[in-house]
Amino acid sequence: MKKICCAALLVAFICNCYAQGVKLVFDKTSPQANYAAQRLSAALTKKGYTLKTAAPVYIITIKQDNKLDKEAYNVTSKGKTITVTGGDGTGMIYGSLSIAEDLGNGIALQNIKAHGEKAHFLLRAVKYDMPWDTYRHSEALDQHYATCRDLNYWRAFLDMMVDNRLNALSLWDLHPFNYMIKAKNFPEATQFTDAELKEWQKLFHGIFGMAKERGIDTYLIPFNIFVSPAFAKAHHTNPLNLDHDFFLNGDTSEIVKRYTRESITQTLQEYPELTGLGYTLGEGMGGMTSQGREDWMREVYMEGMRLSGRKVKLVHRIPFSSTTGSLGITSIETEKLTRKAIEADAAEPFIIKPVFADLKYNWSHATSTTKLIKVHGGKLYDTYFKPVPTDYKVTWTARNEDFFCLRWGVPDFVREHINVNSKDYDGGYFIGSESYIPAKDYFTNPKIKVNWKYAFERQWLYYKIWGRLLYNPETPNSVFNDEFIRRYGAAGKNLLEASSLAGKTPMRIASYYDFTSDLTLYSEGEMAQMGRDKTLKYISVDDQIKHPVLDPDAYVSISDYIKGTNFGSKITPPMLADMLQADCTKALDLVKNINTSKNTALMFEVADIKAWSNLGLNLAEKIRGGVALQTYRTKGGEDNKQSAIAHLTRALDYWNEVVKITRPIYLDMPLTHMMDQNGKTWKENYYQKFHWALITPQVAADVEVAKNAKALSVK
Repeated sequence: MKKICCAALLVAFICNCYAQGVKLVFDKTSPQANYAAQRLSAALTKKGYTLKTAAPVYIITIKQDNKLDKEAYNVTSKGKTITVTGGDGTGMIYGSLSIAEDLGNGIALQNIKAHGEKAHFLLRAVKYDMPWDTYRHSEALDQHYATCRDLNYWRAFLDMMVDNRLNALSLWDLHPFNYMIKAKNFPEATQFTDAELKEWQKLFHGIFGMAKERGIDTYLIPFNIFVSPAFAKAHHTNPLNLDHDFFLNGDTSEIVKRYTRESITQTLQEYPELTGLGYTLGEGMGGMTSQGREDWMREVYMEGMRLSGRKVKLVHRIPFSSTTGSLGITSIETEKLTRKAIEADAAEPFIIKPVFADLKYNWSHATSTTKLIKVHGGKLYDTYFKPVPTDYKVTWTARNEDFFCLRWGVPDFVREHINVNSKDYDGGYFIGSESYIPAKDYFTNPKIKVNWKYAFERQWLYYKIWGRLLYNPETPNSVFNDEFIRRYGAAGKNLLEASSLAGKTPMRIASYYDFTSDLTLYSEGEMAQMGRDKTLKYISVDDQIKHPVLDPDAYVSISDYIKGTNFGSKITPPMLADMLQADCTKALDLVKNINTSKNTALMFEVADIKAWSNLGLNLAEKIRGGVALQTYRTKGGEDNKQSAIAHLTRALDYWNEVVKITRPIYLDMPLTHMMDQNGKTWKENYYQKFHWALITPQVAADVEVAKNAKALSVK
C-alpha cells in the first residue's frame, strides 16, 4: 500500500510540474514568429503545460536580433524566463523547435540549458520532382498526382523540412507554367478551364505561402526547352513532342522564346511568395552548342526575370554536355564559358546574390562514396573554383536513385560528405531524387495498420540526418539516437548503430559497381541496367567479376584481383566481403532480441535493418563466390569450383531471407528504373514492378553458372 501511495505521489508531482502555466511572448505581426509560437505551444500542451497570460510560472520570449547570423539562434534561461533569440524569422523558428525537441525527449522547462546554433550552409534544399509533368514517365511517378494536389500533404512535408532545418524547396517540372498561369498573350497554352486553373493556382499559392511562413525558400526549376502540349499543337512546334520525351532537339523559334519569357515574367509577378527560379541546360536542347544554350537562357530566362520588376534568387544548373548532344561529355572549354555566364547572371541588379551553381555529386548516385569521382558527363575540372568565386556558390546535388523502400540513415557518411565539401566556394546541397516522389506510400502492405500516411514519413531518418547535419555538422549522433528512443522507448536504443552498420550496404554496392545516370544502378535491389536494351537486372556473379569499380584508387575489382599485383592499401574483394560480413552480422546482432510484436512502426524499422544486412551478406558471398569462380576458370582446381558453388548458394540463402522479411510487409512496387526494359518504350514498360521475390530466379542462376563453369586448360 505504501509503495502504491508513493508511486501515486510521484505521478502527481510529475503531472504538477508539467501542468504549470506558460506564457509565450512574440511579435504577432511576424508570420515566422507566429509559426514558431504555434509549434512550441503544441509541444508544451502535449507535455501537459497550460498556456496562459495571467500569472504564468514560465515566460518564453521569442524575439529577433539582427546581430546574430541569419538562421542562427540562441536559447537562454534565467530563473523562470526562457528567451529564444533568432538572427531572423527562421532562426526564431529553429530556436523554438530546439525547445520543442527537448520537451519531446523528456526534458522539463526548468532543465532547459542555454544553447545555440548557426547555419553551416546557405542552401539546404530538397529536390522535388512534381508528378504532373515528370522528367521520366512511369506509374511510380504518376501515382502521386492526387497526393501532391492536397495542401495537407504539403503542410506535413514542409513541417518535416523545417523540423530538419532544410531551408529550400525546389520544385522541378518539364514545363510548369501552364499549371500556374494563363499566359496573357498565349491563353491557348493552358489546357484548363478558368475554374480548374484557379484550383491549381490555389495549390501553388498555398505551397509557397506555407513555405514562406516556415522560413523556407521556394524555387521553380523547369527543364528546357519544353512547352505545354496545348501550345505545341496550337503553334506546330518542331519537334511537336506531345509526350514530353526529354533527350531531343529544342525548338529555338522566336515564338517559343517569347512564350517562355513572358511565362517567366508573369509567374514571378503573380506569385510574389516564390523566392526564385532555376534553369537547366541539356535535356530539350539537343543540337545546340554550349554557348548557344547559355545565350538562349540569357535571352529568355534572364530577360523574363528582369521584366518581372522584382528581385529573384537563381539556381544556374551547370550543364553536363559540352557537345551538341543532350548526353555529351564535360570539358574545360564549357566550364570556362559557363563560369562566365554564371558571373554575368550574378552581376544583374535583379538577381539576389549569391547565384547557386549546381552540380550532381557522383552523377546520380551520391550514396556511394564521399570522394568526388565524377559529375554528370564525366570529369570535373577546377574552373568553377579557381579563382574562388565571389558572386556565386557551388552547390552539390546529392541524388538518391538507389533506395526508396528501405529506410536508410548513416550519420557519419553524411558528416564526412559535408566535411569534404565545406570549402570557401561551397554553398550547400540539394537532396532528392528524379525517379522517386516521397508522397504516396505505395510500398506498405495496406493490410498492416501503420502510424504514418505519407512516404516521406517512412524515411524520417534520411531527412533528419541530411537536414540537421547540413545546418550544423557538429550535431551529435545523440540527436538521432534520442529520436529513436522517443519513438520506440528502450527498444530503440540500438537502432541508430544498427542502421549505420546496415546502411553501409548500398554505399558498398554502388562503390563496387561503376555507374553513370539515374537508372544505371538500383542499389536497393542490387540491380543495374545491362546491355544495349538497358534492361534492369540483378547484378550477377559474372557482372560483378567483369564490371569496373567506381573508384579504382580505393577498390580492386574481382577481375583485377585474380590477375594479381601489388594492391597497396586498396580494398580487395576478400577484404570487402569481410567488411560487409562484420558490419551486417553486427547489425543483425543488435536487433535480434528486439520485441516488435506490439509496435508496428518498430517492426518496420527492424525489418529494414535486417533486409539491408542480408543484402550485404548476399553481396559478401557473391564476391567470395566470384573470386573462387574466376580463380577456377583461370587456374583450375575442383576445390575452387566447389567453393564458388558453396558461396553462391549461401548468397541465394541470404537473398531468400530478404524475401522472407519483405514479402509479407511490402507490395510489388512500381519502379522508374524499369522504364527501358528489354528495349521497349516507356509506354510498354509503364506498369513494371519490383520486389525482391521477383528477382529470386536471377539470383539462383548464379549457382547454376558456377556448377556449369569450365576451367581453361592449364599447361
